[in-house]
Amino acid sequence: MVGGGGQALPGEISLAHRGVLFLDELPHFKPSVLNLLREPLESRSITIVRARYRTRFPARFQLIAAMNPCPAGRICARTSCRCTSDQVRRYQARISGPLLDRIDLHVAVPPVPQHLLLDAAEGQATVQADAADEGAIAFAEIVAARQRQRARQGCLNAELPGTAVLSHTALDAAGRSLLARATERFGLSARSAHRILRTARTAADLSGASEVATEHLAEALSYRALDWEAGLGMAAY
Repeated sequence: MVGGGGQALPGEISLAHRGVLFLDELPHFKPSVLNLLREPLESRSITIVRARYRTRFPARFQLIAAMNPCPAGRICARTSCRCTSDQVRRYQARISGPLLDRIDLHVAVPPVPQHLLLDAAEGQATVQADAADEGAIAFAEIVAARQRQRARQGCLNAELPGTAVLSHTALDAAGRSLLARATERFGLSARSAHRILRTARTAADLSGASEVATEHLAEALSYRALDWEAGLGMAAY
């Protein structure tokens, strides 16, 4: 994952530099391997120290990972899942809190209803055309949002240090109250709070807003509101 060996060779995270690193079935990776991602996600590089050398590789990648809600890999409705609560908790615990802290968006993906699958098969050409149109619109919005960010602060929101995040996402009284309640309810760390503010600033940029409003903050918080304690976990994030 990180590289190394007898000679200094880059690992998967450096091979994904300026690209995407996708990890499927995340809990099936060894926790010791997953925890190696913490340094590059924070510093965007990886330092490898061995007996005969010390080297540093770039590791500026976008991490996308997916997992099932439980070890059985089924649609885990409370009435149909065959996994016990302890099994689900052990499965989810393979992903450490510090690593989850460094992942900005935690998105639950519900199963696709059967009738939608059938409709998509019958009208595949129409679906593909609609998807292409939506993709073009989304691309234009993303380009515009990135331009706003560079014009405002000289870099993208993801590159803002903690102190700059606070100055560029100044919240009104309602927003500060909402963030304070969320921090207390979900036990958010300072790192999580800063990442939520970056996401809220990006939501505002995508909508063309100059200020971060309460609805932008609420949208950002919705991406961190999965209830792990309920044993439901998430399908992907």
